[in-house]
Amino acid sequence: MLEKPDLRTATSRRIAWTAAALAILAALLTTVVPIEGSNAKVRAEEALQNVAAAQSASKDSAGAYASYWLAGGDHSLSAAHPVKAEGVADLRSISCADGWVAAARVDGEIYVRSNLEEDAVPAGAGEIRRPGCVTDEALRQMLSDVGLQEQPTRPGPITDRPQNSSKYRPDYHITPERNWMNDPQRPFFLNGLWHYYYLYNSDYPDGNGTEWYHLTSEDLLTWKDEGVAIEKYKNGLGDIETGSAVVDYENTAGFGHGAVISVLTQQDQGVQRQSLFYSTDGGFTFTPYGGNPVMDNPGAEHWRDPKIVWDGERRQWLMVLAEGHKIGMYTSSNLKDWRYVSGFERTGLGTLECPDLFQLDLDGDPGKRTWVLAASANGTEEGRTTGVAYWTGNWDGTRFTPRDGDHQWLDAGSDFYAAVTWDDPRLTEGQKKQSRQAIGWMNNWDYARKLPTGDWHGGMDTLIRDIRLKTVQDRPTLVSTPAKSLSRLGGQTLDLKGSTPDGTRALPSSQGGAYRLDVTLERPGPHDGPEARIRMESEGSPFATIGYNFQDGTVFLDRQQPTDTDLGPIFTQRRTAAAPAKGGVVKLTVFVDHSSVEVFPDEGGQTLTSLVLPRSEQHAITMAMDKGPLPLKTLDYTPLSPAR
Repeated sequence: MLEKPDLRTATSRRIAWTAAALAILAALLTTVVPIEGSNAKVRAEEALQNVAAAQSASKDSAGAYASYWLAGGDHSLSAAHPVKAEGVADLRSISCADGWVAAARVDGEIYVRSNLEEDAVPAGAGEIRRPGCVTDEALRQMLSDVGLQEQPTRPGPITDRPQNSSKYRPDYHITPERNWMNDPQRPFFLNGLWHYYYLYNSDYPDGNGTEWYHLTSEDLLTWKDEGVAIEKYKNGLGDIETGSAVVDYENTAGFGHGAVISVLTQQDQGVQRQSLFYSTDGGFTFTPYGGNPVMDNPGAEHWRDPKIVWDGERRQWLMVLAEGHKIGMYTSSNLKDWRYVSGFERTGLGTLECPDLFQLDLDGDPGKRTWVLAASANGTEEGRTTGVAYWTGNWDGTRFTPRDGDHQWLDAGSDFYAAVTWDDPRLTEGQKKQSRQAIGWMNNWDYARKLPTGDWHGGMDTLIRDIRLKTVQDRPTLVSTPAKSLSRLGGQTLDLKGSTPDGTRALPSSQGGAYRLDVTLERPGPHDGPEARIRMESEGSPFATIGYNFQDGTVFLDRQQPTDTDLGPIFTQRRTAAAPAKGGVVKLTVFVDHSSVEVFPDEGGQTLTSLVLPRSEQHAITMAMDKGPLPLKTLDYTPLSPAR
């Protein structure tokens, strides 16, 4: 693999899962020490012994260890040696070249074992050895997946918002300090830091042209401003537009092992070309390649937004390029010389932009590993607006073949565009195919330049979300959940169920514009109306309504025009998303950040992401049913601190 961290090569190390020995896991590992010889421990040990036998058989027969998940399964491991797990709630194993680690959950107790240990150890107690190629992050992810809950941290005080913040400035979303932002560029992890770039116009509104603005982070939650990394109009080929950066660990491009290579679009006098820039200082500064452009325009009007991925099975670089109604597919051995191999063409979606191509395991099963092709598109012909469309299917090294001809949408809101996805290189290869993370541009070209934000322009980035591929109504479907790290921003959660349904309730925070709502609704009676609604208002004026229709199983979002600007009819069109109730119950998680609303339905529902424009920072909500009593089970409010 080319895109992987420089891990330690030691085959083992001893770790103590205590705060003193491993701080990164201290907040995660709950100390549960069962009575020796308990039935739970016996069942866990039996299951983990079965995993050990299966891993040994896999190594002998296939020459490699394998991953395993009780619910998703792994055909290669099961075929090598059937894994029996009677009485076990969940069982998982992750693997790498030097070995494996497994965890079993029985009656709420979690036990862990590795190829270097014969005994199972309770999570949070004792010591265990593990292969050196299983990183801290991989272990943390496995324990979280098997059901280990983070120890709840004591809610901290809500920190003050910067005094110079305008009323629309978000607290925990990425925005530029001033001027213009748009397309996000896929982050990468190198030397302990995440590197993230977005398109930035320092001359807005008086001048044109974008460049790459650079942020770094240790946790994808709080960010450090690093300034412009790739400047526009410096090499005679135009400005700096969307592309992607990769870490070239094997020096395929010839700029050194571990060089950061960016292939991106430059546009000069309306002609779009692909150029290469390289960095030898970890992505902080870039140098243009002397042979630019690496891909000259063949005469196309639309020819932009290259996304570079490593095809490990075929050991080649793969590019997907937006070419009007088509996504072009190209391969390369050195990131400089690209060969066209095929195209994927679709009409009815406008001009395709910002494509992406990646793999995920359907329902967590490595035997159902699936390729996903995505592109930003226009859904006007379907009664939608712009968004991110995707297809699931197969990539054979030269051509993408969709499962069927129909596309789906990653988000049903008005303001989710130019999204990028990535995995964490610290995870095992199997874990990388379980889930990815995604971030998009929260704006819409229909009104992007009309927003009355004042001190900056171009909207904001969405929340980072985790995406998985699940079967929903017999179709492979990308399902989004908010990143777990967001919980660190939360203050004291308050139960508003008892007071809010009877009337308008001002949210109890001096920073009322940044918060999370967790709502659970029950199916109403047969003679009651089908819609439950949460009306959000500021200074007595409604700015958004979130609702659920039990009759057709959809969540919806309505927005009102701001009082100081007319953003046109697209802004006020209702947006709906499928979110089937489970057992007559639906759960919604809503993140509000001054001028944004993101709705995450539970259990496979489609997300809704939209900008909103309230009159002030002070918000209030009203819960209502269109007919009959409100079927409200829970309504929790959590204020959120700025991510600074």
